[in-house]
Amino acid sequence: MNIFRTKSIEQSIADADEPGRKLKRSLSTWDLMIMGVAVAVGAGIFSVGAKAAANFAGPAVTISFAIAAVTCALAIMCYAEFATAIPVAGSAYVFTYATMGEVLAWIIGWNLILELFTAAAVIAKYWGIYLSKVFALMGVDVPPALNVGGVDLYWGAFLIVAIFTVLLVLGTKLSARVGNVFTIIKIAVVLFVIIVGFSYVKFSNFTPFVPASQPTAGAGAGDVMKQSFFGFLTGAVPAQYGTLGIFAGAALVFFAFIGFDVVATSAEEVKNPQKTLPRGIFSGLAVVTLLYILVSLALTGMVSYAQLAQEKNPTLTTAFEAVGNTDAAKVIAFGSLIGLTTVIMVLLMGLSRVVLAMSRDGLLPRALSKTSAKRSTPARLQIICGGAVALVAGLTNVDLLEEMINIGTLSAFVMVSLGILVLRKKRPDLKPAFRVPLGKVLPWVSAVLCVYLMTNLAVETWIFFAIWLVIGIVIYFSYGQRHSRLNEKFASAKAAVNAPGGGAAYDAETSGGSTDSSYTKV
Repeated sequence: MNIFRTKSIEQSIADADEPGRKLKRSLSTWDLMIMGVAVAVGAGIFSVGAKAAANFAGPAVTISFAIAAVTCALAIMCYAEFATAIPVAGSAYVFTYATMGEVLAWIIGWNLILELFTAAAVIAKYWGIYLSKVFALMGVDVPPALNVGGVDLYWGAFLIVAIFTVLLVLGTKLSARVGNVFTIIKIAVVLFVIIVGFSYVKFSNFTPFVPASQPTAGAGAGDVMKQSFFGFLTGAVPAQYGTLGIFAGAALVFFAFIGFDVVATSAEEVKNPQKTLPRGIFSGLAVVTLLYILVSLALTGMVSYAQLAQEKNPTLTTAFEAVGNTDAAKVIAFGSLIGLTTVIMVLLMGLSRVVLAMSRDGLLPRALSKTSAKRSTPARLQIICGGAVALVAGLTNVDLLEEMINIGTLSAFVMVSLGILVLRKKRPDLKPAFRVPLGKVLPWVSAVLCVYLMTNLAVETWIFFAIWLVIGIVIYFSYGQRHSRLNEKFASAKAAVNAPGGGAAYDAETSGGSTDSSYTKV
């Protein structure tokens, strides 16, 4: 049982052209840039920075955003090199399959499903809540949830997921155009908030820029579960602020940058991916980083971080209310609603593309990877993904697993960063359009930073993550390993040894000498 067999790049590209399972190349550099901004600039721009400033970093939350942005940029460089070498759907899953083997590829694919599914469900639920707030600001009382048979039904989640599931079934380009319009509107709202916010800035609020470290209130078991995994391992008393607070803040605000690995999942639907992918991804990252840093500067300049910390769930609205500008709440509520709209669309698309790639390889049922003959979209799979996300978002308390999104993303970033080093060693003949600069240095730096940010997530997040991995491994060995298309080829090649001249045939097959060399022994 060779669970570390790898799939050749040539076979991955060939599988992308399999009749009945093909996607249409229709996205441009502009579409990719807007897609990155669309998924990264959501309601979080109005809340995640406030939470990080209040509870972890104080005014130094701007450094937290910079650390998170640099970490993301390093990982995205590795994604870009991979994507220009293997321009097919599946992102980190496909890249890991080509370099480190099937079982690790399954784990990364499983983690990507965790990231994208949880993010889509959490944000769809928040969308419904923000929609009710917008109605309330207009004087209309529309509750975010309806009680049906003793169960709270968040109807807004069903509505928004249904709308974008239909758009994605109709075509990726159509949904991208709709997303472009919403994204331009929300960028305008964010710029408005930044400009108004800076008019209230007091430089005294930036002092101290890095607040002194202090223990968190209480010392119960709950504090241990909520403290960072790094603090737990080192035996540190649960604390906030200080230098470690900046990194804890970076781990939290990293949520703001999760969208860029999703953009890489669209590689198979991009026109001229060798040039378009790097340009689109890096342009989007630059825009998002600038917006987040400006918002965090406005936020911590308007009010003291200590004042934000007094609120249970501080947001940018909290800051505007503190300076007496309650009208800004209406703009922020509208911006949050628009921001979340496009995030849901891109996450739903990314989720279906990862599942499609795993299904093509047989690790999940092959029927899921069939695409529409007319529109070249995975219509059946998109509907299944949309339905599952809507049910979880509309009927469960999924927001408790919010940090799971970050740990799933970071684990994929680690594997992609290390995978680049493996790819270069195994396939020195490849000449991708983009290469990570400084040789082996930046991929290693990227991997180390991602691991460190993972250790700054809460202990309970790691426990949930371990449970998720165990479930995934059970599914792989009970279904995926046996139904893998590479397993079928491996078994047939091995059986050929017993046939006349079989030894030579087996050697040719496993060494890649065959014109259909779909795997490599490692």
